[in-house]
Amino acid sequence: MTKTPSNQLWIYDTTLRDGTQREGLSVSIEDKLRIAHKLDELGIPFIEGGWPGANPKDVQFFWQLQKNPLKQAEVVPFCSTRRPHTKAGDEPMLQAILAARTRWVTIFGKSWDLHVTAGLKTSLEENLAMIGDTIEYLRSQGRRVIYDAEHWFDGYKQNPDYALQTLTAAVTAGAEWLVLCDTNGGTLPHEVSQIVEDVVKGTGDWGHFGKLSASLGTGNEEKTLTQSPITNHQLPIPQIGIHTHNDSEMAVANALAAVMAGAKMVQGTINGYGERCGNANLCSVIPNLQLKLGYSCIGEHQLNQLTEASRFVSEVVNLAPDEHAPFVGRSAFAHKGGIHVSAVERNPLTYEHIQPELVGNQRRIVISEQSGLSNVLAKAKTCGIELDKDHPQARQILQRMKELESEGYQFEAAEASFILLMYEALSCRQQFFEVQGFQVHCDLVEVKESTNSLATVKVAVNGKNILEAAEGNGPVAALDAALRKALVNFYPQIADFELTDYKVRILNGNTGTSAKTRALVESGNGQQRWTTVGVSSNILEASYQAVVEGLEYGLLLHFQAEKALKV
Repeated sequence: MTKTPSNQLWIYDTTLRDGTQREGLSVSIEDKLRIAHKLDELGIPFIEGGWPGANPKDVQFFWQLQKNPLKQAEVVPFCSTRRPHTKAGDEPMLQAILAARTRWVTIFGKSWDLHVTAGLKTSLEENLAMIGDTIEYLRSQGRRVIYDAEHWFDGYKQNPDYALQTLTAAVTAGAEWLVLCDTNGGTLPHEVSQIVEDVVKGTGDWGHFGKLSASLGTGNEEKTLTQSPITNHQLPIPQIGIHTHNDSEMAVANALAAVMAGAKMVQGTINGYGERCGNANLCSVIPNLQLKLGYSCIGEHQLNQLTEASRFVSEVVNLAPDEHAPFVGRSAFAHKGGIHVSAVERNPLTYEHIQPELVGNQRRIVISEQSGLSNVLAKAKTCGIELDKDHPQARQILQRMKELESEGYQFEAAEASFILLMYEALSCRQQFFEVQGFQVHCDLVEVKESTNSLATVKVAVNGKNILEAAEGNGPVAALDAALRKALVNFYPQIADFELTDYKVRILNGNTGTSAKTRALVESGNGQQRWTTVGVSSNILEASYQAVVEGLEYGLLLHFQAEKALKV
């Protein structure tokens, strides 16, 4: 039978359980199902779906997956060991785990003697029995078990002999994976390396491992093999996994350190979501392991879907993507300084550690007051416009951009506005509509303690004048709604546009209420996001500029995509 390749690693995603413990993150059953299927497409072998015994939402999630199962991934429920001085077979929460009808289950237990005595308020012996009884019961019900050793590193540093006894209890009962958890996120990479190496050596030599736990009388002299339902490969028992948290900004580094010390499973979340400071970010873990260290995590054709998956999950959970995230952020391969841009144009290796396309990202040339002509030429090229340094409009674009930035515009954060500026300079800016005027009226309703706004706009489209009005909970929302209402009959795709973010900054506060304001508006169509900018001493005028250009750029993207499809 084919053996598992020595460079094979098993990625275990816990976005749907550990990730949802992030403050401010909440998902519906439908959200969880969409994310699970996206992770399945990405090639993640294990997907932890939640704790069915803890809330009805997770029970429903596993029921729904039975109707519409994943294609290749193992979905895994999560649960604790039985309670002290009870029988595993009588434990209601374990019945909920069995009802999920999965092949694998993940059980966590206490590794740190402090948690046993102070948290569980039971004896160290009873904790070992809880681990063993729970896993034995689940095995008797035909389940395969991943054991998460909670607070492993803290427990091992305080009482290594007892911590190792908890692992032996799990292995003896039939656990196939021992996942070492840095639950508090305070361990450093050199500690992780040494401790994981100690455990790997112990589990690789059953006589040695048995001596460490001689009081249990569970030393075995030979390793056994089991067949993985995912790949039909042989996996030795037990295998070591790693689960790290980011409280010391070390989650990814610790995960890599554990793998290099012998761990074969890495647990983490998409975008690093998780409680407190988050979990190991799989969007960094996977490419580092696969592209830098030569391990096999997911298929190459799946690796280039990583950026898309990252942004998909952030959209579903309704959190703005981290633009500066390594590998998958919009700024991960963005170049701003003129010298950098010039060098990257000649040879990307000068300022890029990998090819962005390997993870589904792309190079971006950032336009700002620090830009040189090379930035403008490179940005034009990304838009399909061929310019050279001798083109009469090239320096005109650069000069106009720097004049506007001196007035307060910021094209680094509003590339859509710069692209429109560039098209205008080249006399190829398409005029989809013309706003001929607008009025905004705000009315404070004291009884409701809220402000209602009414916006009226006059727009010309294809020679036809339209007058429309709309209400909103603020002047910008009302203006945006009125514009959409006026245009949607001519451009139905506007119905899919949404204003996703709105930021205002006072540029010269020392001038009081006459200060100049910069408004940044981020818009999206469910697949792409773009940002536009407006500047004025009137906050409504600045917002109007940004909102109008946001709609215009969205239409430009739509018709460019439509043209490309026809070609």
